[in-house]
Amino acid sequence: RLRSASSCGSPAVAAMAPRWAAAALPSAALLLLPLLLAVASAGLSGYFGTKSRYEEVNPHLLRDPLSLGPAAAGSRLPAACAPLQLRALLRHGTRYPTAGQIRRLGELHARLLRRPAAAAAGCPAAADLAAWQMWYEESLDGRLAPQGRRDMEHLARRLATRFPALFAARRRLVLASSSKHRCLQSGAAFRRGLGPSLSLGSDEVEVEVNDSLMRFFDHCAKFVALVEENDTAMCQVNAFKEGPEMRKVLEKVASALCLPVEELNADLVQVAFLACSYELAIKNVTSPWCSLFSEEDAKVLEYLNDLKQYWKRGYGYDINSRSSCILFQDIFQHLDKAVEESKSSKPISSPLIVQVGHAETLQPLLALMGFFKDDEPLKANNYVRQMHRKFRSGRIVPYAANLVFVLYHCDQVKTSKEEYQVQMLLNEKMMFFHHSNETISTYADLKDYYKDILENCHFKEECALPKVNITAVDEL
Repeated sequence: RLRSASSCGSPAVAAMAPRWAAAALPSAALLLLPLLLAVASAGLSGYFGTKSRYEEVNPHLLRDPLSLGPAAAGSRLPAACAPLQLRALLRHGTRYPTAGQIRRLGELHARLLRRPAAAAAGCPAAADLAAWQMWYEESLDGRLAPQGRRDMEHLARRLATRFPALFAARRRLVLASSSKHRCLQSGAAFRRGLGPSLSLGSDEVEVEVNDSLMRFFDHCAKFVALVEENDTAMCQVNAFKEGPEMRKVLEKVASALCLPVEELNADLVQVAFLACSYELAIKNVTSPWCSLFSEEDAKVLEYLNDLKQYWKRGYGYDINSRSSCILFQDIFQHLDKAVEESKSSKPISSPLIVQVGHAETLQPLLALMGFFKDDEPLKANNYVRQMHRKFRSGRIVPYAANLVFVLYHCDQVKTSKEEYQVQMLLNEKMMFFHHSNETISTYADLKDYYKDILENCHFKEECALPKVNITAVDEL
């Protein structure tokens, strides 16, 4: 049976509970423009969830997109340690809305355009939005935006600066990606960002498509049937949409647009909020859509987004994270190989492995490893208690999010176990390992801590559907 962090009290849910404009400005103003725009949107920009700019987690990049920032200072290993392998899992860069989001935004915008002129005259917010140009076309459907290419190019350059020995000339780069266009383009942009730093014979590196690792969730029948395509799995999300916090936001937005509240719903309000986020991320402008929301509204809408991520990609159901063990095990298989090659004094065959996927790739993996887990599950009725939650998707998996494993070989150590050590970085910041509360671990200790997942999580078995008629099961 499908085990969940908390049930909505519905028999169906209990049954499916899983086991687990700038060119004309003077140059000085150009330099200040990103800061001015950031200030203009500061009240909302920290609450856009998975639609957040990467700069929200690394604000120093607004000033200098190639700066390593304060987090890089003091995080170096002793001089006797040399990096052997870097494994980077990236979320694609800033993207356009999906076709479905574009359709819903178009419907909302068309509704404002149909309003009588007399009614619009007394409603400045609605008038501003009616004048806003609906420039999104469905053909954009989640494709990588120009800013997304810059996200990847700049990230590549920063990683190369931080780990120069690994990104030096004649080092082999293995580049893989999800089959989605935005991921393939992100991989190509990452390679371009490295420029001539890797002498690989040409500037082009073939990007291997690997959906079995980057989109493992599509290949997990239990996840697809019991979570992805099961409406009752999102009962906490749906309950919050109908709850008092969202009702307050709904009424406020309806009032601002001079629309009857019955003409709006939580999904349309969320689309308006996302329009604000997209304009900032893609165009670096404060959209008129942002005027509909206060910071308090933004917190509520962020929680709605986080609820969905929690129940669909995080700790809500164990199958969400257990389905990622195929990727987790692959990471350690390559680390194992590098250790073996080093012990045999052989060249490291894959010193650089970069894979581009989605928020849905990274979030389950981080949950599998136990990061950002709150003591209490995120639910529809505990919004206030979760104000200081660890699980904030915008801080974990914004656009261009990256999880990096770095394996080191260290000389001058006291024991053989200390010879191979590991660091993990999330969004270029060192992570503290659970077992040590330190930012560095011996490779042996790390493997021992995750021994159960490495040895006992079998993708096929985890993802096999129960041999029962799921819709007929109603036991608790």
